[in-house]
Amino acid sequence: MIKKIIGIVVVLMVVAVGYVAFSFFRTPEEASAPLEAIPVVVEEPTAAPAAAPAETTTEPVVEAAVPTEEAVAEPVAPAAEPESEVAAVESSPVVFEIVPAESEVRFLIDEVLRGADFTVVGVTDQVAGQIAVDPADLSSAQMGPILVNARTLATDNDFRNRALKNRILTTDEYEFITFTPTEIVGLSGSATTGESYSFQIAGDLTIRDVTRPVTFDATASLASETQLVGSATVTVLYDDFNLTIPASEAVSAVDDDVRLEIDFVATAVEAS
Repeated sequence: MIKKIIGIVVVLMVVAVGYVAFSFFRTPEEASAPLEAIPVVVEEPTAAPAAAPAETTTEPVVEAAVPTEEAVAEPVAPAAEPESEVAAVESSPVVFEIVPAESEVRFLIDEVLRGADFTVVGVTDQVAGQIAVDPADLSSAQMGPILVNARTLATDNDFRNRALKNRILTTDEYEFITFTPTEIVGLSGSATTGESYSFQIAGDLTIRDVTRPVTFDATASLASETQLVGSATVTVLYDDFNLTIPASEAVSAVDDDVRLEIDFVATAVEAS
């Protein structure tokens, strides 16, 4: 009986070790398709209703008497021309789309690796999103969802990459990390080409199946009429997203904070 119990325990241990080894060493799924930006929904300012045309009445024609010299009226000034309906043309937002090949998303987390401080950095250029900016009114800036393909994140170590995708982010099941902006704070006035502006972007960050509110600190500038460049960063707790970092003999400590960063270049989208 004891031998049987020991045998069962050994089998379970082998299965457990095999599962852990498989989860670490199996090849993660690759990106399913190139990323495409979700179009930003631009909310146009509501125009004031046009004034109703004045009603005209037909006066009865009365034959005028011949004026005397004393009764000659002063010359009447010609009526003013009606103001042109296109006299004031409102500016409209320009939609910029992130260019993956010129952009980068990163996560950074500090750990103690073999007794020395070390910062793990994971990067990808697979990021997509749109930003609508009216250079004449920065306060009206809007952003669509920002997508990052988690399957394409890569660190400096292949073993760490497999652990990241198979055990931490489970990218086979949850391919995308999504940030859905809800408010842009701190932008006002008009934009000057080449000048940098600082602001904040509040929204909902979804990693795997957990969504939490976060606020990015951001800077951006109009490099030209057709190019927008910027960066944003936020620090989160990985435990807030129910993420677990597997234990490793080489790693004696891992920080609770994860820094998320993005550097982006976005170009104007041609109107269809």
